[in-house]
Amino acid sequence: MNRVVYLDHNASTGVHPEVLQAMLPYFGERFGNASSVHAFGREAREGLEAAREQVAQFLRVSKDEIVFTSGGTESDNLGIKGVAAARRGGHIITSQIEHHAVLRTCETLEAQGFTVTYLPVDEYGMLRPEDLARAIRPDTILVSVMHANSEVGTLQPMSEIGRITRSHGVPLHVDAVQTFGKVPIDVDAFGIDLLSFSGHKIYGPKGVAGLYIRKGTKMAAVQHGGDHERRRRAGTENVAGLVGLGKAVEIRGREMAEEAIRLVGLRDRLWEGIRARVEEVRLNGHPTQRLPGTCNMCFRNIESESLVLGLDLKGIATSAGSACTSGSVEPSYVLVAMGLPLDWAMGAVRCSLGRSTSAEDIDYVIDAVAPLAAKLRALSPVKA
Repeated sequence: MNRVVYLDHNASTGVHPEVLQAMLPYFGERFGNASSVHAFGREAREGLEAAREQVAQFLRVSKDEIVFTSGGTESDNLGIKGVAAARRGGHIITSQIEHHAVLRTCETLEAQGFTVTYLPVDEYGMLRPEDLARAIRPDTILVSVMHANSEVGTLQPMSEIGRITRSHGVPLHVDAVQTFGKVPIDVDAFGIDLLSFSGHKIYGPKGVAGLYIRKGTKMAAVQHGGDHERRRRAGTENVAGLVGLGKAVEIRGREMAEEAIRLVGLRDRLWEGIRARVEEVRLNGHPTQRLPGTCNMCFRNIESESLVLGLDLKGIATSAGSACTSGSVEPSYVLVAMGLPLDWAMGAVRCSLGRSTSAEDIDYVIDAVAPLAAKLRALSPVKA
């Protein structure tokens, strides 16, 4: 019988048992609307504001600077469109490897008359700070750069990026969905004005997320209705889910550092084991400045979907890239931006490790990948 190994934690994570227990009462007896003034509403409001305080303490910011949303995509949209709406025109800078929540938001703003510069990255998927400095113009209203890429895991040089944006007085938005709760984030040291985060990447529920907005940042609401979230984001809050988010953040605060060390060891064990047994395989992303649990590899002249499906038959869950681009037959736009040739880029597989991953899991994956890669390469019509 196959072992079951989940290596797609960058796509989503299972809800932590403590998170589930914290949420359960808010599906039942604590069902009130957090905007209601009676006892049921006040009880829900207490849970909501406790979650806001947990997130604020984790980021070391004021709770008034935390706005809750329905997901990382909405947070990115609110951060970018909110600044754009307040300025009503201007120039935005981002990178070529951002999540589509950022890229397509920027494309939409271009259609509305804004101008956007999409900065290139190097072979490791890292933005060059000097490119950013050269791109800033007098009419630049926002820079949006992700902290870590979801496919290859490369961590961007946020301190340098923040120094540049601050020196020019340009707000900095950071998509930190993949790093929040996984690596340390210092919004002051990084010069961050807006930061997107999500719950389901850190063993919280899906459908809850948030945006940190530094006090004084000029923004306009992009979703209108009631006075929820200090008029930043109208709509009844998902109290149960946000209580779960708060609990997940609390748990990450006590487990993150130790877990990161463990995952780096397992991640490197996986890469070294596969590299020793498979020919023509390469590691994607920065060798050291990378998310602790992310290992993205390219197998030359092998189609990634065949590898992913072959591993799935062995009980191993991996991905060919971002979960939001699954089903695409095109090579990853991230790997293309990094300059990978087509015969390499088409064979990318991402393994993202998490709290349930064990050394035994890693060894099982290594044993499964080696013969599968050899079989698929023998069947490939394209030979090196």
